[in-house]
Amino acid sequence: MDNEVLLIGIIIIIITCITLLYVGLLFYKVGKIKVDNKLSLDISKSIKEGANAFLSREFKVIIPFIVAFALILLGLGFVPALDGKAEGVGRQSAICFLVGGLFSGVAGLVGMKAATKANVRTTNEAAKDGMSGALKVAFSGGSILGLTVVSLGLLGLTGLFLIFFYTFGFEKAASVVSGYGLGCSMIALFGRVGGGIYTKAADVGADLVGKVESGIPEDDPRNPAVIADNVGDNVGDIAGMGSDLTESYVGSIVSCLTMGTILIQENGIENIGYKYLMFPLLIALIGIVGSVFAVIFVRFKKWKNPHLALNIATYVATFVVLVTSLFLAIFYMNNWKLFFAVLAGLVTGVLIGFIAELYTSSDYKEVKLIAKESQTGHATNIIAGMGSGMRSTALTIVVLVLGIVVAFIFGDKYGIAVAAVSMLSTAGITVSVDAYGPISDNAGGIAEMSKLDESVREITDTLDSVGNTTAAIGKGFCIGSATLTALALIVSYTQVTEMEALNLENPKFIIGVLIGAMLPYLFSALTITSVGKAANKMIDEVRTQFKEDPGIMEGTSKPNYARCVDISTTAALKEMILPGIIAVVSPIVIGFVFGVEGLGGALIGGLVSAIMLAVFMANSGGAWDNAKKYIEKGNFGGKGSETHKAAVTGDTVGDPLKDTAGPSMDILIKLMSIIALIIGPILKVVPSLRDLILSVC
Repeated sequence: MDNEVLLIGIIIIIITCITLLYVGLLFYKVGKIKVDNKLSLDISKSIKEGANAFLSREFKVIIPFIVAFALILLGLGFVPALDGKAEGVGRQSAICFLVGGLFSGVAGLVGMKAATKANVRTTNEAAKDGMSGALKVAFSGGSILGLTVVSLGLLGLTGLFLIFFYTFGFEKAASVVSGYGLGCSMIALFGRVGGGIYTKAADVGADLVGKVESGIPEDDPRNPAVIADNVGDNVGDIAGMGSDLTESYVGSIVSCLTMGTILIQENGIENIGYKYLMFPLLIALIGIVGSVFAVIFVRFKKWKNPHLALNIATYVATFVVLVTSLFLAIFYMNNWKLFFAVLAGLVTGVLIGFIAELYTSSDYKEVKLIAKESQTGHATNIIAGMGSGMRSTALTIVVLVLGIVVAFIFGDKYGIAVAAVSMLSTAGITVSVDAYGPISDNAGGIAEMSKLDESVREITDTLDSVGNTTAAIGKGFCIGSATLTALALIVSYTQVTEMEALNLENPKFIIGVLIGAMLPYLFSALTITSVGKAANKMIDEVRTQFKEDPGIMEGTSKPNYARCVDISTTAALKEMILPGIIAVVSPIVIGFVFGVEGLGGALIGGLVSAIMLAVFMANSGGAWDNAKKYIEKGNFGGKGSETHKAAVTGDTVGDPLKDTAGPSMDILIKLMSIIALIIGPILKVVPSLRDLILSVC
């Protein structure tokens, strides 16, 4: 049996390393494309320098925080009362935590480097080779991030699991690698929040002063905030998203490993072996293989329809996972029922993506309705967008519930964890498609600032419009996977803490539910307010530059781009600290004050609250954005009309919802759940504050 684990582990490590070599080849091929326009290259260089500067300063803030938390995990391992009773802390968990943080950060960094190379080359290929050439480069740049996320995530997790499996046994191995997931979560939290604040502060400032007040086009080089806006696409929607999806991907596998460990303990190694530990790793592996096939399939064909190409890529990866998992369930697991748990996860992911498209694509009535309502002003645009986002929660939750029910029927609690892994197994292609969007957006900005032919901008605008929809689908996918992952982690928490039931008659549980339900609202409020504060500074700066130097609007003077980049950077780094601390500290405080039951209630309340907010914010924000673009195509008055100005307001309101607060909800609930899983065994040993007070009295 041990040889089986070693063989599968070695196969996973070899294939993930080969995938990383393919990523290196893609990186080389994208970088080798020659750019003819010197102005485009100069603009791209400014974007690249701004993105690098932000990440450098961001990591200087994050690293001390990561090291401090690693020392806490290390220190808890030396507490005598916890010796042998809390496997989630100690030297091994601290090492896993640091490795997880490193791999998550590297995934985001590699993606950002690729994006800043691909953006200007997408513009270049749009001018030389039209739609098919531009699509190929943008998708290749996104694929570098997608394949890096899954390869690094699975490589690190499998490597650490093998080391601790053969050193300490399967029980401790599954426990300590949860530290790897926590490390990924920490980086993801700060990356998403910091990057989200940065990009939306610049975006809001650029839109309101540039398009609404001054009447200049989007990405006009006269706008001082335009470079900061394009930098934001890379640090928020690429680097931040890369870390986010690494965390989601790893978290789902960790939850499945935990459930597999519990199954082995209940049934005995001699009866079921280690198959329930290896199955999620194998599902993740075939997902990587399927994603590579999908990337190759798209790259080796000339596509005129970007939407069709990206959809087919997703279907190819899904088909590979579906067929292979059927053979794994029957011939490896000897349990055909698990195939339906895998199927539930895959189908749920696809359907949630379709629902997101239904509510955010201009091909459907919801976005057209918001555009139509914009004719009567800013207020009606906001009302229509909010209503659409709220409606979208209904179908999303119905699909999620059905997926959970099917997974549970065919695989019990382990089936829910398998469904989460299967949904994220195709993350390689899902992230590739998602990352393609910001690259296309940057390409359009570079085309505008370089004053290239209008036909180039039309191609990049088409790519960007599809990218808005794929981004919404990606966010829906993240929300669905976060729900299943968090649910699996909560089930794992109840198992490791030996909770008999989540008792509604227990006041500690009810208190936990209420506090947990409040936290996503508090967290969202802090991040949205942070965007507002930063955007105010950006708006003041842009107005000041226009006022003090009339030559900017006349085209005879160059704006001070660096000043706007610095405003976004400083604001993002300052404002991300408090939400980050609240997300990390809250489950710990709740656990030690209200005990195992209180923290269990907080996880349930947080999950329900965060999912609703995430769906609402992602879909309403995406709908507002595409309603604006639908009007800009000439509908309901077109660019510059009062209808367009109302739509810009809606898009501006939606920006911090869909790109800052909304995506952060996924990380918040998974971070809370994985921290709970780690401190759960400690809570069994250390009495809650209430129990201490009663014992003293």
